[in-house]
Amino acid sequence: MFLIYKGVVLTLDIRQLRYFIAIVEEKKISAAAKRLHMSQPPLSQQLKAMEEELGSPLVERSGKYLEITEAGKTLYKYALKMDQWMEEAKMEVKEVGNGVNGRLTIGVNTLSAVELPELLRQFQQQYPKVTYKIQQNESSHLCKLVRDRAIELAIIRLPLELNSFSVLHLYTEPFYFITSKQRHSIDRELSLADISNDPLILPSTEGLGVHYLISEAFSRLQLQPNMIGECSDITLLMDLISSDFAASIVPETVLSRHKEYSIHASKISSTELSAPVGLIWLKHHYLSAAAQNFVELYKKKMVQ
Repeated sequence: MFLIYKGVVLTLDIRQLRYFIAIVEEKKISAAAKRLHMSQPPLSQQLKAMEEELGSPLVERSGKYLEITEAGKTLYKYALKMDQWMEEAKMEVKEVGNGVNGRLTIGVNTLSAVELPELLRQFQQQYPKVTYKIQQNESSHLCKLVRDRAIELAIIRLPLELNSFSVLHLYTEPFYFITSKQRHSIDRELSLADISNDPLILPSTEGLGVHYLISEAFSRLQLQPNMIGECSDITLLMDLISSDFAASIVPETVLSRHKEYSIHASKISSTELSAPVGLIWLKHHYLSAAAQNFVELYKKKMVQ
């Protein structure tokens, strides 16, 4: 512990400062020693050592009691602050270690995790001092952010190369074929062959995320869909579909978030198109207590 007194750098540790606090408050060496659970001679030696280092008397005897000097009052003021800061630091470090405090950094796939707001609300109720960094992006980029330690956790859409990660499988999400209400509704589960001739505008961007999953599913079945475009803005995509500009294929999450649109939605066979969603974190690396607590909360939710 460093203090500056009259331009001189002093080295007083927190133990010595606490000794001095006890001496000032008890006004007797014997009483201070009893409070500190130590014998009187070592405490007297510590007081003498502090006075020698400071070059000034800190207390003076007045009858049976010790009175604090002006120099002592200055040291006592700073000693109280140092003691308080040390206790607060210990408490904060302990809280961070327990996940009571700290920061939760999590990435979210662009079109997933409808349940995340409710889960974060529950987490906040349990850990009100935790702060948050929530980042939205494509699954492949979120994996990179976790590898780079920019975030600790990510909710991603699979499949991806995940050898570097621990994975908690959350659910498997179905996909739906959506059209405007102006078209005839289809009340049965569809195959990709059923819709391959419809003009499709796909969400996301070619080669990434949902766009890639849909394209790969058609390719796997050796189908050539009538893809007329792509749109990474989901609100605009839904506007285009409801206006009968084209049809689209979207994960169930999109429907859950955009219930206000006038559209028909028909489920696509899960054997042809579906996407597992998982929570990932980096293997063999330190995971903060806040992140560990969030993973445990998610696990509890899954078994309810």
